[in-house]
Amino acid sequence: MNEFEEELKKTIIRELEIAESIFNDVRDELSKSVVFSRMDESINDSKIPGFTTVKKGKGEVGDFIALVFDIRNSTDHLIHRISQGNAKVSQLERVYYETTAINTLGIVLVNKHKGRITEFLGDGFLALFPAKEKDQVYVAHRTAKDCLIYLQSIVNPILQERYNLPELKIGIGLAYSKAIVTLIGVGDDVHAKAIGECIYRASKLSKGYNEVRVDDQLKMFWPTSKGGTLKFIEIANVNLKFKGYKIT
Repeated sequence: MNEFEEELKKTIIRELEIAESIFNDVRDELSKSVVFSRMDESINDSKIPGFTTVKKGKGEVGDFIALVFDIRNSTDHLIHRISQGNAKVSQLERVYYETTAINTLGIVLVNKHKGRITEFLGDGFLALFPAKEKDQVYVAHRTAKDCLIYLQSIVNPILQERYNLPELKIGIGLAYSKAIVTLIGVGDDVHAKAIGECIYRASKLSKGYNEVRVDDQLKMFWPTSKGGTLKFIEIANVNLKFKGYKIT
């Protein structure tokens, strides 16, 4: 492993150790009455790239590439027992530790590539990248590729070694559009949000298995170059209201 990969591995293990400690602290309380939520949460402070402050009652428009990262079949990980091998943890622990590892991976990689995670979705996350210039497409795509690479080389081996869990599979959707940046909420309970088609589309495109999918708007926004090696293969999916492509 190189220096970055070693540091990434240490960071994920450190966060898992914290998660294990937290889970052990609440284990007895959980045994009394376990009610699982999807752990949906929003970031209170504005972490939308390019918009460090958002005024109440005002709206601004930005150009974004949305990246939605989704753990495939995550609900089944909670509902059904593990048939592959003998896991060292309960079903609830499994979901908690998988989510911890994935969110830590996302924070490190998205921050490294100058994007921002704006929401944690329980079984993944939403990240936004500014898209004023076309070459910023490469940054978002590099982040998506790194997520796939380090899932296989670091996250899955850690989860298998520590908890004897089967490998995770993920889907990543990338989409481009303008979005409204504003505050959503009532009174003091407000949250900075980016609302745009790119977020909806990226979510719909995150349903693949260990692959990156993009929408037609991002495909058109993508810089062209002679001798380029990327290919966009259209996805045949009747559930999409727009064209989507798998990148190879």
